[in-house]
This record gives sequence, C-alpha cells and structure tokens, in this order.
Amino acid sequence: MVFSSTLFLLFFLPALLVCYACARSLRARNAVLLAASLGFYAWGELGYVAVLLVSIAANYGFGRWIEAAGERAAARRALVVAVTCNLGLLGVVKYTHMFVGWAGTGLGALGLAEVAPMQALHLPLGISFFTFQALSYVIDVYRGVVPAQRSPAKLALYVSLFPQLIAGPIVRYRDLAAELEARTISVADFAAGARRFTVGLGKKVLVANALAVPADRIFALPPGELGFELAWLGIACYTLQIYFDFSGYSDMAIGLGRMFGFHLLENFDYPYVSRSIREFWRRWHISLSSWFRDYLYIPLGGNRGSPTRTYVNLVLVFTLCGLWHGASLTFVAWGLFHGAFLVIERVAAGRVRAPRPLQHLYVLLAVMVGWVLFRAESFGHAAAYLGAMLGLGAGGPPLAPYLTGKVLAVLVLGALGSTAWLPAAGEALRRLYARGRTQALALDLGAQLATVLLALACLTELAAGTHNPFIYYRF
Repeated sequence: MVFSSTLFLLFFLPALLVCYACARSLRARNAVLLAASLGFYAWGELGYVAVLLVSIAANYGFGRWIEAAGERAAARRALVVAVTCNLGLLGVVKYTHMFVGWAGTGLGALGLAEVAPMQALHLPLGISFFTFQALSYVIDVYRGVVPAQRSPAKLALYVSLFPQLIAGPIVRYRDLAAELEARTISVADFAAGARRFTVGLGKKVLVANALAVPADRIFALPPGELGFELAWLGIACYTLQIYFDFSGYSDMAIGLGRMFGFHLLENFDYPYVSRSIREFWRRWHISLSSWFRDYLYIPLGGNRGSPTRTYVNLVLVFTLCGLWHGASLTFVAWGLFHGAFLVIERVAAGRVRAPRPLQHLYVLLAVMVGWVLFRAESFGHAAAYLGAMLGLGAGGPPLAPYLTGKVLAVLVLGALGSTAWLPAAGEALRRLYARGRTQALALDLGAQLATVLLALACLTELAAGTHNPFIYYRF
C-alpha cells in the first residue's frame, strides 16, 4: 500500500482517523497507531512482518542490555552485538546475492570453480530505513543521549510508525521520545498536516508520476537508439522525477505525522538550488546524510585529523551511502562519484572562485551525471547513456513522441517547483495582505480552496489509473 493510492486515501486513512479520534487516552491512541502501522506493513509484506517484529523485539532487548551493562566495556560489547545483528540482518537479505556474485566472478577468474549466479532475496519493504532507526536508538542509548525505553509497545510504535516506516524520513528516537509519552493535536496542527500531506501528494501524483513515463521509456531504449536530445530529456525527467517522488513522499510522511501529533524533521530543502555538492547533501535526504554524519563520519574522525584522513573518511562514508541504496556496483560508483566531488571541493576551497550561476550549473550537471549511474541497470548502460549525453550516440527516434505538451508543461512546473520561489511568494502575499482580519481570512480560505482543488486533481489522476511507481521502494 502506498500513500498515493485510492485504497489508502479513501479507506485506510479515513478509517484510521475515526478510530484515532475515538481513542480517548494516549495509551489507546498509541495502540491504535501501532495496530494500524503493523497492518499497513502487513498489507504489502504479510510474510515478512515477522522480520519487522523480530527487529523490534531484538532492539528493545539490546537497549535494556546496554543500559543495564553498567561498565563502559560491557556496554560496548552489548552495542557491538546490537550493531552486528542489525547490520547482519540487513546484509543477509540485501547483499548476499551480490557477494555470492563477486565470489563467483573471482573464483571463475582464477579458474578454481564456477558459481552459479544467485537470485536476489526478497527485500522486505523499508528494511534499510527501520534498521537505521533501530541502530540510532541503540547507539544513542549507549552514548547516554536517551534512556532505554521501558515499554515494548512504545518502542514498537517508534520503529513501525507507518508514515515513515517504508521510505523515511529516518527518525531518531530522541526526536520522537517525548511525543511517544505525551502529545496533543490542535485543529491548526491537524490542518497544517493535512495541507502538507496534500502538497506531497500533488508532487508525487501530478509531477513525479507524469515524468516517470518518459524517463522510463527513454532509459529502456537500446543504446543504439539513444540520441543527444533524447538522452538529455530522459535525465532531465528523471532528475525532477526522483526529487518530486521522494520529497513528495517525505512531505506526505511529515504531514501524516503532524495529523497524529508527531513532528517529524524536514528531509528536503530545495537541493537543486545548491552551489556545491557539499551544500547539496545538506539539503537532499537530510535524515540519511545527517545519520551517516553523526553515526559514521564523526566517529571515524570526521575532519579532525589530517586532510588525507578527512578525504578517506568522506569517500568511505559516501561509498557506504551508495551501497545503502542498493546491492549493485552502480550504486557504489554513484556514492564514490559524490565522495570524489566532496574531496575535490575541499581541496579547491578558497582557491577557485566562480560566478553564482556557474556554481549552480556545476552542481546540476554533476548531480545529473550521478543520476545516470543511479538509474542505469549496469555500467554498460550508464556508459552508453553518458556517451549519448556527450553527443557520441548513433542517433535515435525523434524527440516529439516523448516531449509531449503535457511533459513539457510538467517539466516547467517541476523546474519552478524545485526552487523556493513558490513558498517565498506565498510568504510575501501573507505579509502584504494579512494585515487585517478580512484579508487574512480571505488568504486562509484561498489556501484551503487550493488544497481541496489539489486533492481533487490527485484523486482524478489516480482514478484514471495513471502510472504510479515509487522509486525508493527499491531500497
């Protein structure tokens, strides 16, 4: 089940809101949310909900064990067990086939044995996200940042909370702990959450889904049929698709959380306006990049050592970031690609100056080249696609069947919507017209009407059975 489905919008969410409103105590509301979250997960992963439950139970035990260990050395041993078990679970289901393939290739090259390729194991939905949440919990208990949770049900709700369970944001336990214990929901909070959810739904359904069609068609073309213009159209569509797909889902998650009294942290901050790759990663998938910073980069030494050590730390962190996204060397290469740019920017800091437009252009070009590695099925596919972007392709079909009027309009809308001009314009309108009660009321009614119209437009698109993929379900 995805948020951008009629099943969720017309049945699951309304039923949950009614049940939640009927629950009078916080304990009852937590129980309703926990049952709904497990049901939401089981709808798509009934056979693997046990994996989620085992992870919850194990990390509840790990947290209590670490806190009760007393001595630092004993607590460290408990933490090592917790980290090993969490990463072991993730590694077995996500990377076993990749390591078997590497071993087979190596043995075959040495002439020692032939190993048949292994099919990838089924990847339980959201395992990369809920595993990282569980790791942040046990590590923070070890660091003394938070006490171990005494209630198994509350820890289970933290790990399985359905708005962010499948695709993030990655929520730290310390950011949710107080609201697991006490929270209130005002009409204003609920309305703000509903508006945020609707905006995210619009980004997903009206922009990302529309651009997914030409992006998928172009990336599916054989290398010999890919020309210069078509290659750039495909990566432009994918660049906006992945942003509106993922940021839209994050908006929906944040909005849903607020509707139930949880304040999830922001996950995107207009990354395509960045002027450096470093800034891009402060704005893109903020919960993941900050997770790697706090739980890997800084413990490795961060930038406190020699420049060479800092460069090694950056490359290692982004290599693992790429591997986190998928069991493929193309993802590893994507991570290395970004790590290399971060090193280059550190080396060039203060030595190279460029006009702001050139800085923006540099980031966009670098990110789009990286997205080719991220999207391509193999290195050969990526190389052929990049070659076509450089004008080395053999030519292919005309642009017109792919660049329809609708696609062009959505591309323009997406390009504008990926900058902060729209919120800035809205804020300017509020300052200009909200000085009196009448103007403020009119502005508020206008915002509510726009939200309703946006929701109706999304429902109309979904009812028409339009293409409705979700990129980050792969991870």
